[in-house]
Amino acid sequence: MTTHTKEMITYSSALAMLLSGIILAFLSFFLNDHDIANGVLIYIAQALVYSGSIFGVALYIKSKLVEFRSEMKKMSKE
Repeated sequence: MTTHTKEMITYSSALAMLLSGIILAFLSFFLNDHDIANGVLIYIAQALVYSGSIFGVALYIKSKLVEFRSEMKKMSKE
């Protein structure tokens, strides 16, 4: 499995969780007389935490790799 495939799987799963949380929130709100049940709120919170952690970890790793590469280029020029 290539790196590109792994990234696409993680991003798509995070996006799917985020979209499922949004859709569930809207459905619960409009189908239950403008009331969202506690279980739905817990699911939405978990979907947001999962999506945020996936996107945050990926951005952190990419920024550290860029920083590492720039440091290595500096060291090789000296």
